[in-house]
Amino acid sequence: MKILITGGAGFIGSNIAGYFLNAGENYEVKVVDNLTTGRVENITPFLDDSRFEFIQDTVTNKATMETLIQWCDHCYHLAAPVGVKFIMDNPVLSVLDNIRGIDTVLEFVNKYKKRVLIASTSETYGKSLDLLDASHTRKLKESDYRVEGSTKNHRWAYANTKSLDEFLSFAYYKEFGTEVVIARFFNTVGPRQLSQYGMVIPNFVKGALEGKEIRVFGTGEQLRSFMHVNDAVRAVTQLMLTGKGVGEEFNIGNPFEISMNDLAQKIIEKTGSTAQIVHIPYEVAYGPGFEDMDRRTADITKLCDTLGYTIAYDLDDILSDIISYHRTTQA
Repeated sequence: MKILITGGAGFIGSNIAGYFLNAGENYEVKVVDNLTTGRVENITPFLDDSRFEFIQDTVTNKATMETLIQWCDHCYHLAAPVGVKFIMDNPVLSVLDNIRGIDTVLEFVNKYKKRVLIASTSETYGKSLDLLDASHTRKLKESDYRVEGSTKNHRWAYANTKSLDEFLSFAYYKEFGTEVVIARFFNTVGPRQLSQYGMVIPNFVKGALEGKEIRVFGTGEQLRSFMHVNDAVRAVTQLMLTGKGVGEEFNIGNPFEISMNDLAQKIIEKTGSTAQIVHIPYEVAYGPGFEDMDRRTADITKLCDTLGYTIAYDLDDILSDIISYHRTTQA
């Protein structure tokens, strides 16, 4: 089977590439990435493998993408700006890359009748859970209404472009029968994830290991859930390989949630750090008017029922894995 991964030098994309290359001789993998937020280091272990090829280019290059999609059997479309900080600092790029990228990918997967996984995000739900459930017992379901802020607030631009990705994907499925699978990722984490784009756990771990401070934005009482990248890769690849995900959207996340203050304290305890927790107002971190959601936790009943899926990594496993990686890279 021939696998194409857009954004394949990124964190999740490179893990999908590794999954298939480690699965046996029956898979060939090609990765296209412009290295805006991806890194060659993520795919360096694969470069000498004859079944792997890296193409440095943008997903909006139609000539390149037509050739690659015509070649593949399955396409995993993960190319997109990542991280709150990067998106807030690059507002035009963040909108145009998402819109132009999905247009190109869907045009050619439909033309050549390929199956495609579209990487979406939990950001599409916006603040809906904050408004729906004051008791903190409910989790986000795929069918929930979306509640987002003003179009003048760029905080919501990424969520809306990803929502447009989903609308266009379902339009292709409805009108042409294009085999699309939508994956809404919730805070996917693990070794090799960078801290520089505002990713929470790598930043907390880095601060703890340096013994200086852990910067928590806002009050720190906001609740989040974290999924190990290995669990996420296992979910999306099975949705694609079995065909059970075609024409559907799925939450890809861990239903266990924790506050940012408790997460920071847990990391301090696991690292034996002397770092102090410091709270930074959102407006200092991201500029005036920045909005965030209080909770963003996945209901994965649909994923579990569809695949017979279970989570393999709990939060302690996740943190131990990431801390070990950062200790090794800092040594």
